[in-house]
Amino acid sequence: MKDTVLLNGSDLNCDSVWKVAVHKAKVEICKKALEKVVESRSYIEKRIDAGETMYGVNTGFGHFSDVAISNEQLIDLQKNLIRSHSCGIGSPFEPVEVRAIMLLRANALLRGHSGIRPVVIESLVNFINADITPYIPSQGSVGASGDLAPLSHLALSLIGEGSVWDGQTKRPTGEALKENNLKGLELKAKEGLSLINGCQVMTAIGLLTSFRAKKLIELYDLAGAMTLEALKGSRKAFDPLIAQTRPHPGEGKTARNMLKLLGESSPISETHENCGRVQDAYSLRCIPAVHGASKDTIRRVISVLEVESNSSTDNPLVFSKENKILSCGNFHGEPVAFQMDFMAIALSALSSISECRIEKLINPNMSGLPAFLAPEGGLNSGLMIVQVAAASLVSENKILSHPASVDSIPTSADKEDHVSMGTIAARKAKKVLENAENILSMELLCAVQGLGLLMPLKASGVLLKVYDYISKEVPFAKKDRVFSDDIEKIKIMIKDLSLNNMIAENIGALEG
Repeated sequence: MKDTVLLNGSDLNCDSVWKVAVHKAKVEICKKALEKVVESRSYIEKRIDAGETMYGVNTGFGHFSDVAISNEQLIDLQKNLIRSHSCGIGSPFEPVEVRAIMLLRANALLRGHSGIRPVVIESLVNFINADITPYIPSQGSVGASGDLAPLSHLALSLIGEGSVWDGQTKRPTGEALKENNLKGLELKAKEGLSLINGCQVMTAIGLLTSFRAKKLIELYDLAGAMTLEALKGSRKAFDPLIAQTRPHPGEGKTARNMLKLLGESSPISETHENCGRVQDAYSLRCIPAVHGASKDTIRRVISVLEVESNSSTDNPLVFSKENKILSCGNFHGEPVAFQMDFMAIALSALSSISECRIEKLINPNMSGLPAFLAPEGGLNSGLMIVQVAAASLVSENKILSHPASVDSIPTSADKEDHVSMGTIAARKAKKVLENAENILSMELLCAVQGLGLLMPLKASGVLLKVYDYISKEVPFAKKDRVFSDDIEKIKIMIKDLSLNNMIAENIGALEG
């Protein structure tokens, strides 16, 4: 049964966003929270009726903020704003991403600082629950004033215009509304601006990426453990005494995870207890430091994005109890932009150390295994080009990890002179994650092949179970085949969380 997520403007988190976006959990609105929305709207309407001039309510926008708009033109003002700002370009956001965007926008408006009517929030929730998903181009936002262009495409569907997803293509919004007995929303004063002022696009992409990243990091520990076994590496670097001397949380968690995965010993490890090797390569010995730092980064990113998810990012903000309407810059995406750049850097480093381990596995001078893990080298090339492909993705990730947030460009006749590029940062981080998933698939493929070459010696515990599980879909390569098919099969296991679930069922969940 699908869970129901209750929106109140205050406690949305990464897991609940995933439930609604991916698993299509239903959304309900907290009635108590709506009281603040009603109060805020009543306050705005009183000040409009009193003839006051308020930015974004009865004025133009941006450079046109000094242009007063008559009460008779306020509805046209909202439509013109949405239509003119719908300038997104490029490939569209995926439906799961749009569902997350709608959820975050509804939650922000529910905080009661936007001066909109409850029907605006209800319309967003109706779209989510009816699975009507606006078609939103992914490019065109500079991250301040919020995600103007993509959020305008969202608002365009709410008023019955624009397009929505229809399977793998799109169709007019009006058709979908008619099928679900819904009507396009007629926006009143300030409501158009309130729908498009905010960082919900970059935050939604960030949270979905973060959810995948926190699951992925568990499997990087798994891959590291399997590679260490295949390379006959030492368990000594994971002794808990070491982590106590450098108490970063992620380092200790990773060391404990490694020992949990590896167990005290295995038939493989017992064969090299008295070998002459003094220290393993950094890519094995430093797993706690590198994986641990990535874990700490991912937790920090999620923490910041969850704060953003429960924030008011409109302009101006309405404080009815304090009798104030305040122009501000809460729509600026810098807090999110910094975190998404940091996420890309952490995932890039994680994939880089993974590629180092792949290189050790295929290099006979380091592994003691047949070159390129090929049982009959020469006739067969083995996993030679798997490592080349991994190196390619690692290099691509390095380029994608250049921070977007250090850039800015003046917009709107220099009125909006500093912007965050947060949505670009979020989109880049997502791509780095996708590359990291493929690189992890490659390491698991190489580690399984390496363990197969050590037979009849075996790993023990959960590593052996994982080896057997992967080998059912990706059997030991006695001769060359199309290895991209194997990589894709393992990536499916990564994305459907079956490997995470297997670990949890056998030894309990790993620490993240």
